[in-house]
Amino acid sequence: MILKQFIKKFLPSFFLSAYHYFLATLANVYYRHPSEKMIIIGVTGTNGKTTVTHLISALLEKAGYKVGLTSSVNFKVGANIQKNSLKMTMPGRFFLQKLLRKMANAGCDYAIIEVTSEGIRQFRHKGINFDIGIFTNLTPEHIESHGGFENYKKAKLEFFNHLSKNGHKTINGKIVNKVLIVNNDDKYTEEFLKFNIEQKYVYGLKPRDNQQNAIIATNCELSNGKTSFSIKNHIFNLKLLGEFNVYNALAAITAGVSQNIDMEIIKKTIAEIQNIPGRMEFIEIGQPFKVIVDYAHTPDALCKVYETLQSANSQLICVLGSAGGGRDRWKRPEMGKIAAQYCNQIILTNEDPYNENPEKIIDEINSKIPQNSMPTGRQANYQKILDRREAVKTALMSARPNDTVIITGKGAENKMMVKNGWIQWDDREVVKEELKKIYSHLLP
Repeated sequence: MILKQFIKKFLPSFFLSAYHYFLATLANVYYRHPSEKMIIIGVTGTNGKTTVTHLISALLEKAGYKVGLTSSVNFKVGANIQKNSLKMTMPGRFFLQKLLRKMANAGCDYAIIEVTSEGIRQFRHKGINFDIGIFTNLTPEHIESHGGFENYKKAKLEFFNHLSKNGHKTINGKIVNKVLIVNNDDKYTEEFLKFNIEQKYVYGLKPRDNQQNAIIATNCELSNGKTSFSIKNHIFNLKLLGEFNVYNALAAITAGVSQNIDMEIIKKTIAEIQNIPGRMEFIEIGQPFKVIVDYAHTPDALCKVYETLQSANSQLICVLGSAGGGRDRWKRPEMGKIAAQYCNQIILTNEDPYNENPEKIIDEINSKIPQNSMPTGRQANYQKILDRREAVKTALMSARPNDTVIITGKGAENKMMVKNGWIQWDDREVVKEELKKIYSHLLP
């Protein structure tokens, strides 16, 4: 690890880029160009990638296809699923190409890949012949590691440039078209639509004039435990909460339409999905309040999660931190500010500090939480509890009937990065363990 940090710090960027490019090329050759054997779908954007990839996987499987998947949550080769324990959404070149080779050997028809800006910057997408590219949204993230928002956006755009320049493959005697799918309502839509790709689709909630291949949801209803919307004459019911999940569903639906999957199959699949691991995942053992674990770790994602869960008739209790290791320090006070706007009780805690001082991270989050009263006039109610388990326990003990406890930042991750290593950790399991201690009388 020390050697790796030394190389990153002192090796000129040109040579570092050449090194990454060489590894990507070598990995592709070594594993015999596996992406040529399947239709490859890449999903990129700031938020929503994991949910979209899992929804698309479910749609394709329901339509009768064999699917491979690589996401921040797990790796999937047909029916074989294993957790992603890498703390890396888009794996390194040799790992990724090896996984694609396993998918090809298993006879997968499709492979779905979460594509990250960091992965693009390190050329992990090179040597992968993508056929479908999906853009979810773009908000500030990884600003410090990329050297500014424009560089972050440039990395995302490079993926679609790569897609547009990939050669067409032939599978089972049929030429596979290139497909571009873009969130129509994002601020940067036009920049992501500019690429020379023969099939372009847009999706969203706001129709625009003269758009072909547009999947636009109307009559969107968001209520207690229910989400529904219409696409032309089709009514969709979704168990996933929040407007942001409508967008995620629309991205998956558009992918299904682009692959000529019957709309009735799409509707049925979307309606059946209960949750995505660690994404607005409800933890339930019979307690009289709601507990949700979510991966939200950007200001935009945090805001949308809180907006979805807030209620005038109950308290919103949040447990949050911010990843350390020198990562995106700019967002720490912003996340504290957002929590103060929406939450009745705030518990700041440890979350992947790496080698950075956890107390310092928490203090930076706390810097924009009003010390006297919230913006709404409510009295500030926040605590700093460094031990994450203790923080979760405190939140659960504080909850009253009908309240909502939301624990963000880690989702379905199964380890926490600490100084000089990591410890086993899963927010969902910790919540269950602590709930069982409190409500043991509810269990059989």
